[in-house]
Amino acid sequence: MVVGTTSHAGKSFLVTGLCRILSQQGWHVAPFKGQNMSLNAYVTSAGGEIGYAQAVQSWAAKTAPRVEMNPILLKPQGNQTSQVIFLGKVAGTTQAADYYKNYFEPGWQTIQKSLARLANEFDVVICEGAGSPAEINLKHRDLTNMRVASYLQAETILVVDIDRGGAFAHVVGTLELLEPEERQLIKGIVINKFRGQKSLLDSGIQWLEDYTKIPVLGVIPYGEQLLPPEDSLSILERGQSFKPQADLTISVLRLPHIANFTDFDPLEAESSVSVRYVYPHESLDYPDAVIIPGSKATIADLQVLHHQGMIPQLQQYAAMGGHVLGICGGYQMLGKVINDPLQLEGNDTSYPGLNLLAQKTVLEMTKVVCQRQTFSSWPQEGLPVEGYEIHQGRTIALPDTNNKALFADPELGAVSESGLVWGAYLHGLFDNGPWRRSWLNYLRNRRGLNSLPTGVSNYREQREVMLDAIADLVQKHVDLSALLPS
Repeated sequence: MVVGTTSHAGKSFLVTGLCRILSQQGWHVAPFKGQNMSLNAYVTSAGGEIGYAQAVQSWAAKTAPRVEMNPILLKPQGNQTSQVIFLGKVAGTTQAADYYKNYFEPGWQTIQKSLARLANEFDVVICEGAGSPAEINLKHRDLTNMRVASYLQAETILVVDIDRGGAFAHVVGTLELLEPEERQLIKGIVINKFRGQKSLLDSGIQWLEDYTKIPVLGVIPYGEQLLPPEDSLSILERGQSFKPQADLTISVLRLPHIANFTDFDPLEAESSVSVRYVYPHESLDYPDAVIIPGSKATIADLQVLHHQGMIPQLQQYAAMGGHVLGICGGYQMLGKVINDPLQLEGNDTSYPGLNLLAQKTVLEMTKVVCQRQTFSSWPQEGLPVEGYEIHQGRTIALPDTNNKALFADPELGAVSESGLVWGAYLHGLFDNGPWRRSWLNYLRNRRGLNSLPTGVSNYREQREVMLDAIADLVQKHVDLSALLPS
């Protein structure tokens, strides 16, 4: 098991590296995170939602994502409420104060059953904690840190982010707040995100080992972010991926309840594209394209765009020939109206949209969660496209529409007659390399730029290179020989 002294210490990174390392050694490996709170979700082949980080870890382990790898997913949706997902399916919605009262016992049973299934099918299960295992106000209702480690009697690694400062205090304080039986499970410490010469840290490492009687397994140098972050707080660190050589600038609206912003990792991986995240109160300026992303609270975020003045900016930008697109909740916002007859997201039953596509959306109780494969109809016809849907509601073209279908399956997306406004329900759309390049070439041609080659691989192949690089980095800087299976 891997736990961290704080959030973002490097737990997901290390688990991912371990999954790939063991997979390369021939082990059948599964990642596991008992409970995850994230708006970055992935849909398994069986139609269940899990945290996107666990999907990445399963790909690192060279196995298919499945709901047992993340049996509990909490998706915050504002007003201190979260949607609760057990084994990939919606179990309800709860206030933070009521969650443990209503879901703790069934949650722990679900975690135990999931661990048993994974243990029966895999050689090794690598578990990841959440936040810190030493939150004393939460330990009695912990579902994902030392409760799991103790239940499994798992050899546990403690990861600390030294770039934050105070790393030695974080380690010592965390160990001090663990119960003796929990502390004895900690078999090694990993120092993550170190800048500078390692020799300057040697005396500190020696002191830490002498004081804690726990070996420091390694020091991982600070590097570029190799993994998508788990939650929307991490997007604050992104800002703008400025690239001096970039030809195109694409702005993504930083919605308060932004979901699945991992959709845009393939765009950030394009050397010719700078991706900029823009808050609703900021100036839109004149990028080559504006993306309205997915949202866990579509109507609330639409109202924020109205109240903070982004709606007229978007409408003016589109009227001047700007290129606007929406993904999932952003696609719903592009229409004339969002109807909410069951008041699932608010007290009213109708909310005005951006009126950039001649369509309306009706929110429904049933949640659509599935993988999809189709073919493109625009900007280049016939390209294979795959992705996944996570949304509530149906989007319907209005009678006077001149919209065209974006895909061979028209319910998945639409594009305006001019081609300047389009939207899609498919998450993972930009992962499709030839389609992504075809769309980028549409933007480039509008600027009089030469087209990029479209015979490129899908993003998953780039991700494989990234996962190998993570494994190489962990192996180079961390001695795991005493912990890994022999």
